[in-house]
Amino acid sequence: MIVTPIKTHKVTPKKDSDLYSIFDRYLPKLKEGSVVAITSKIVAICEGRFRKIGTVDKDELIKQEAEYYLPPGKNGFYLTVKYGILSASAGIDESNGNGYYILWPKDPQKTANEVRKYLAKKFDIKKVGVIITDSKITPLRWGVTGSSIVHSGFAPLNNYIGDKDIFGRELKFTKTNIMDGLGGSAVMIIGEGKEQTPLAVIEDVPFVRFQQRNPTQKELREVRVTMMEDDLYHSLLTSVKWYKGGG
Repeated sequence: MIVTPIKTHKVTPKKDSDLYSIFDRYLPKLKEGSVVAITSKIVAICEGRFRKIGTVDKDELIKQEAEYYLPPGKNGFYLTVKYGILSASAGIDESNGNGYYILWPKDPQKTANEVRKYLAKKFDIKKVGVIITDSKITPLRWGVTGSSIVHSGFAPLNNYIGDKDIFGRELKFTKTNIMDGLGGSAVMIIGEGKEQTPLAVIEDVPFVRFQQRNPTQKELREVRVTMMEDDLYHSLLTSVKWYKGGG
C-alpha cells in the first residue's frame, strides 16, 4: 500500500467554500484502484460548518451536535456518539481552525458519494474510492489514531466468517474493517499539526474490493454496531446514563 499526502494552501473558514476547486488544484491524475482520503475538517470548512470561538458556548455546541453524550470527566472532554461513532466532543475541534470551532460535516455520506462520482468522471476511471477521515481516541491508550467517518466506492468490510484459519478452524466472528484501516493509514501520513496536507491518495490496495456505485443502506448498516447490540463493549456502553443530544 502506498499513501501519498497532498499539500494544499491553508484551508480556513470564511476564505474557502469550494471543496471541488481544492481537488482540481491539488489532486494529481488518479489511477484506477485509487482511494482518496479527505479530512473532515476541510469538508466542514467548505460547508460553513464552523462557529467563531467566543460567540458560542462550546459545551452547548457539543450537546447540540452530539446524538448522545456523557458529562465531561476530569479531563474536561465529553464522550459522545455522532453518526453512530464514539467520539470526543462530537468531533468539534479547534486545531487548525484559526479562531473557529470546526464541526463535523453536515451529511458526510452524501458528500463522499458526490466526490466519488466527480473524481470518476474527472479522471475517467471506474475503480475509485473516497473516505472522509478524522482522528479518534482509543480506550486505555495515549495518542490518537485515524478512522473513516464514511466511505464510498468500495466494500467497507472483508468478511472472514465461515473461512478457515491456517489450522482448519472455522472463523465465526472475524471481519476486517477496510474503511477504518485505510483511514488510519491516511491520517498517520496526513498528520495532526501544521503539515498542511488535508488530502491523501492511497494506491496499491489489492485487498480493497471496489464498487462502481454508492454503498447501499444495507451495507452502511452492516458497518455500524448500536449501543444496544451485544458487541464487545456492550456492558460498558450500557452501564452509564447517556444524555440525548440534538444531533
